[in-house]
Amino acid sequence: MWGIQRTRFADCSGSDASGGTVIVVNIGGVRQVLYGDVLTRYPDTRLAELAGCSLKSSEDISSLCDDYDHETGEFYFDRDPEAFKCIIELYYYGEIHVKRGICPICFMKEMEFWKIGSDFLDDCCKSHLKEVEDELAEIAEKVKTILVDREGDPSARGWQRLQVSLWRLMEKPESSLPAHVIAIVSFIFILVSSVVMCVGTIPDLQVEDSEGNLSEHPTLEIIETVCIGWFTVEYFLRLISSPNKIKFFLAFMNIIDFMAIIPFFVVLILTSFGAGVMELANVQQAVQALRIMRIARIFKLARHSSGLQTLTSALKSSFKELGLLLMYMGVGVFLFSALGYTMEQNHPDTLFTSIPQSFWWAVITMTTVGYGDVYPKTTLGRCNAAISFLCGVIAIALPIHPIINNFVLFYNKQQVLETAAKHEIELMALRSGAAEQEAERDSHSSDTTLRGPSEGLWLTVWKMQSDDSCNY
Repeated sequence: MWGIQRTRFADCSGSDASGGTVIVVNIGGVRQVLYGDVLTRYPDTRLAELAGCSLKSSEDISSLCDDYDHETGEFYFDRDPEAFKCIIELYYYGEIHVKRGICPICFMKEMEFWKIGSDFLDDCCKSHLKEVEDELAEIAEKVKTILVDREGDPSARGWQRLQVSLWRLMEKPESSLPAHVIAIVSFIFILVSSVVMCVGTIPDLQVEDSEGNLSEHPTLEIIETVCIGWFTVEYFLRLISSPNKIKFFLAFMNIIDFMAIIPFFVVLILTSFGAGVMELANVQQAVQALRIMRIARIFKLARHSSGLQTLTSALKSSFKELGLLLMYMGVGVFLFSALGYTMEQNHPDTLFTSIPQSFWWAVITMTTVGYGDVYPKTTLGRCNAAISFLCGVIAIALPIHPIINNFVLFYNKQQVLETAAKHEIELMALRSGAAEQEAERDSHSSDTTLRGPSEGLWLTVWKMQSDDSCNY
C-alpha cells in the first residue's frame, strides 16, 4: 500500500477513481494515495476532513494542511513519514501500533495533529507510553533535585533563607564544598563510633572499676562522647532546617539516629541520680542493648550511593522472586526436618529431639552452611540430608537470575536517567543564556517574562520535595 505510484487520482473536486473519492497526500516527501471511503470511517480525524474538502473554501483547506497544489490536487504535510505509516493503520485495521525507533511522546503529538485519540493505541503501546512518561517524570524529578542543589532562592529572606541554606548544607553534599566536607566528617564519625563500639568490647582494652567490674577504657569513652556530641548537633541542625518536622520525626533513618543518641543521655541521667539507680534490674544491660542500634547509622550512607539505592530498588521489584524463595525454603525445611526426625528418633544417640528442633538442621543443610552441631547418624538420615541440600541448592539458584536481571535493569536505568538529567540541565543553561541575550535587547521584556515567573520557584520546589527528602 505504502509508496505505490498510481496513474489515477482525484483532486478535491470529487472525481471518481476506483469507485470513490481519492486524495493524494505528500508526507515529508513521501507520496501516498488514499481513498475517501476508507478515511470517512473515522470522520472526526484530519484525513477524513480532507476527503470532504470539495465543500471547503481555500482558507479551510489551508488550515488542514501545510500546502496544497491546486493543479495536482496534492496535500503537503511537513510531518514524519514513518509515524504516518502507523497513523494510516487505524483506517485499515482499527488500531495503531507504534513501531520501534519512534519516540512515543513524539508519536502522541503526531496523533494529536491528525486528530486521533489515544484510545486507538494498542494496549502494548499504551504500556510502553506509560513507561516513557514515568521515565520523563523521573528525569524531571532529578532535574528539579539538581536545581535545588545548585541554585539559591533570590526571593527568600531572613530565617527562611537561612533554613533552606542549612538544609542544603546538612542534606545535600553535592550542593557545595562545605556540604561535601560535612558529609565526609559525618561519615568519619560514623565509622569511628562503630569501631569504638566494637573495640570497647575487647577484654584486654577494658579497665576495672572500684568494684572490680570491667568497663570501657576512659579514652574510648571520651571518643564516644565526642562522636555522640557530633551526632546530636547534626541531628538537631537537620531537625531545625527540615521543611516538614512531622515527616522528619517519622522517617525510619531519623528514628535510627535518635535511638543511637538517646541511650548516651539516658545513661548520663541515670548516673546523675547515683549508683543505686544503675543497679536496678538490668538497667545497664537494657541501655547497652539500645546503644548497639547506632551501628544502623551505616545505612544512612545509602542516600549518597547510587549503587545501594539501585540495589534497594532491585530488591523491592524482586519481592515476588524472594517470596517464592522463602516459600520453597519453608516447604523444604518443614518436609526434611520431619523426615529427619522420623528417621533419627530410634537412634540411641540421636540429635533430633523434636521436629521444631530439627528446623535448625534443615535450614543450615538446605543453605549448605552445615555447622555440624546437628547431624544425622543413620543411613536413611544421611540420604535425607543429601537430598535436602541438593533441593536447597536448586531452590536458592532458581530466583537468583531474575533478581540479577532486575538489578542490571535498574542500574542501567539509573545511569540513563542521570545522563539525561545532566543533558537537560545543559539545555536549560543554553536556553537561559539565549533568553538573557534577548533580555538585554528589551529590558521591559526581561522584567515581565524572565524575572517574574522565576521568583519563588526554587522555594516552591524545595517545599514540594519535603515529602520525599525526609525519607532516606
